Amino acid sequence: MTRVVLLGSSPGPDTAPTGLRLAALPGNPTVAERLRSQILSLDPQPATIEPGDVASALRALADVAESATENLFLIPDNSIVHDELIYQITKAKRGALALVAKEPRPDVVDQAQEDIVPIDEAEPEIGLNKLEGLPVRARAGKSRIISVGTANHAVTRPNTVLLGPLHVSARNAPMLAETCRELADMAGSFGADDDLIQLIVFGLVRKGVSVGIRGRRDLFYRRVTTQEEVNEAGTEMSGINEDRARLDNAVKGADGFFTTYFVSTYSRYIARWAARRGLTPNQVTLISIMLGVLAAACFATGARPWMVAGGVLIYFAFVFDCVDGQVARYARKFGVLGAWLDATFDRFKEYVVFAGLAIGWVVSGNGDDIWILALAALGLQSTRHLLDFSFGVSNRRKPPAQLPTLPLDAPDDRALRKALERRKVERSQGIRGVLKMWTRAGRFRAVHWARKMIVFPIGERFAAIAITAALFDARITFLTLVIWGSVAAAYTLTGRLMRSLA
Repeated sequence: MTRVVLLGSSPGPDTAPTGLRLAALPGNPTVAERLRSQILSLDPQPATIEPGDVASALRALADVAESATENLFLIPDNSIVHDELIYQITKAKRGALALVAKEPRPDVVDQAQEDIVPIDEAEPEIGLNKLEGLPVRARAGKSRIISVGTANHAVTRPNTVLLGPLHVSARNAPMLAETCRELADMAGSFGADDDLIQLIVFGLVRKGVSVGIRGRRDLFYRRVTTQEEVNEAGTEMSGINEDRARLDNAVKGADGFFTTYFVSTYSRYIARWAARRGLTPNQVTLISIMLGVLAAACFATGARPWMVAGGVLIYFAFVFDCVDGQVARYARKFGVLGAWLDATFDRFKEYVVFAGLAIGWVVSGNGDDIWILALAALGLQSTRHLLDFSFGVSNRRKPPAQLPTLPLDAPDDRALRKALERRKVERSQGIRGVLKMWTRAGRFRAVHWARKMIVFPIGERFAAIAITAALFDARITFLTLVIWGSVAAAYTLTGRLMRSLA
């Protein structure tokens, strides 16, 4: 459950949108009616911070934060927003996440390449003909806000604007309460046009809370104050295909080369077809398992036509392995059983195919020495999975790095920038410097995909099995798995050792 807090349109320049109607959308609802219907599934009884002076609004929010045991979703009550965007923000695992848009004025963008925020690059210019948010500075490398400006607090070279919605995790709720009370005590230093959500993010960032950023990308968000703005927003929103955006968001953004270009280009449409017909992610997982077993049976014959058929089947077993996750994200059907099945039977499909390939080699009269290669491939892959799991567990236990803090009454962010520059210099030396240089190299497309492929992810492994088994024989398949898998193991182990030492 998420605790929703509707922030009154004042303090700040906005006016309450109670009577403003979205004539361009079905049902002709008011802005307030539509927003309340959207957040009903998150919180049936949202807290409302009534318009008033800044100090009283901040203290009221502090009271809500102090009593909260769930994550908090703060959104201005004059917001027009897609359901999918609310979902994406509230499901974030960051300690705090704010919605931002790229600043349309190029003269304020920092020339330091690592600090330019590359979000929203594919976003159509929806409403960016005017400044629709509050100026902030964000760092792309960390995907977080590092400075926020107010009427009396300068921000150095802002490169984004803060749009409004803010998601705060339960663990940061006490800090939110403390920050709001301190801001309330110094309310006299803020300007009449300072926005409540802007002040909250300003305080959290200066308190050292890592506030992540999310762009609108292919979705819509706008704060409105007049019926004319409502009409414009309704027209623009109705022109955006929210279902397409939801489908695109169902595809993982960090997949490997083979998955990205040879599976996800069309698997999302299979996922939507399956979801609309009531298929569950677990049922799709079972289809993937069945195809994997059939592929192993084909390989076990050792005959060339069946080897080709096995290659085709193992490819589609992987396609449906991707589809089950996409169905879960598109239909929002998640479960512990599904996650366990997906992780466990990925290994099962891979290993049963190893057995099928070895059996096929033996029944073809080629000898039984193939089992040595089969066991080597199985042992290597099992070791890699073990190392992946143990490293992931140790990283989850690692506390987050302490961010630089800055007094709330500091007139600008120069001290913060100096602290960040010192940290940058410290981390550019030794092992950290090597890791940072390798990270920067990922900006080049060829290096980015090479790094994705060298770790031999599951998509590349299934592709290697399908291609080599169909065109060559089991020995070539196992040699490919062992050689490429060994290179991947050496690369990932070296990287993890360096990160652990750093």
